[in-house]
Amino acid sequence: MGIKKGIAVVLPALLLVTAATQGPAGATAAHPKPRPSATEAPEPPDAGGGEQAADPSAPPDASAPPDASEPPADPSAPPDASEPPADPSAPPQLPGVVPGPNADDFADIRTAPRRREPRASRGASRGTFTSRCGTNREGHRNPDNFIVAPGVQNGAHHQHDYVGNESADAFSTDESLAASGTTCSNGDLSTYYWPVIRDRNREDTSESAEQSAADGNVGAIVTPRAANIQFRGNPRGRVVAMPRFLRVIMGDAKAGTNGLANARAFWTCTGFTNRGFTDKYPLCPRRSQVMRVLDFPSCWDGQNTDSANHRTHIVFPQANGACPQGTRAVPQLRLTLVYNLPNRAQAFAVDSFPEQGHDPVTDHADFVNVMPERLMQRAVRCINTGRRC
Repeated sequence: MGIKKGIAVVLPALLLVTAATQGPAGATAAHPKPRPSATEAPEPPDAGGGEQAADPSAPPDASAPPDASEPPADPSAPPDASEPPADPSAPPQLPGVVPGPNADDFADIRTAPRRREPRASRGASRGTFTSRCGTNREGHRNPDNFIVAPGVQNGAHHQHDYVGNESADAFSTDESLAASGTTCSNGDLSTYYWPVIRDRNREDTSESAEQSAADGNVGAIVTPRAANIQFRGNPRGRVVAMPRFLRVIMGDAKAGTNGLANARAFWTCTGFTNRGFTDKYPLCPRRSQVMRVLDFPSCWDGQNTDSANHRTHIVFPQANGACPQGTRAVPQLRLTLVYNLPNRAQAFAVDSFPEQGHDPVTDHADFVNVMPERLMQRAVRCINTGRRC
């Protein structure tokens, strides 16, 4: 009898120790989203039919037999007090979507590095030409990108703000753009577009809310308070006219996984434009607003209006501002967008592809030149003669 009583006491104690060391079923450690450096090559996706690694965030397979070594959960047990309750204000995490942005994706603008631009030489083209196109109060938005994914609706999996050409969508062609109306002054039919920014503490009430949520983009879309579209000169010499229907992209919408080689956006705040980030969202002090500065490449190969990767036909100047051999300088487009946003980490984010986790390095923009030739020539004269037009 004494031996049986001893076994009866020891067995429940062992079960309690085993359950305590295993932790709650299904718990996984949180990991920050990866961001490869510019020199790291992203791992290619499995193009064949091989087995994929198990997704730790996926729900358990209901068809798999239960593990007989694990004691069944006690439905009458109280919840584990060590597990913090879910934040009801946090945006929903969707299957297959990388969470983000993270708190460390935000930083005080006063800690940002200073911006350095090449010094202008004696022969620099110092003028500017501004195209006034508004801020998209009209609500021209869609998740398309006819430069990179022509004919594909929702090809971008994130919403774009458009100004300028009123017809731009997945099915745009040179002919349809030339036949459209525009929000720009002086008959500029060009299309300028960029991913929207959202206030993640406010509800998305737009017609695209359901599609956006399916792509992991949640929160109210914030229209820029100001959108400045300016063409600038080259610090080493004169510029020549862009060809009509030239397609130009800047930044990399997949820089979170591709690496930082093409990450070009400059995140700053009004009043602090001499400093900023590429890899952080800025937290601006009181009475200062978030600003995105998006500079486009401006050294054209002189022949092509597009290329297979949408980059090699027009590239960025070298560090000293000169264009690489075999290219010539055209007016450089700079988009400057200003927003009134909450001054709190994780309170706002740029739209992104689902797997990019709203990383600030993924900011980008697109442009197709549909200026009438006479207007482009006027822009070139203003820039080369040092005027502001």
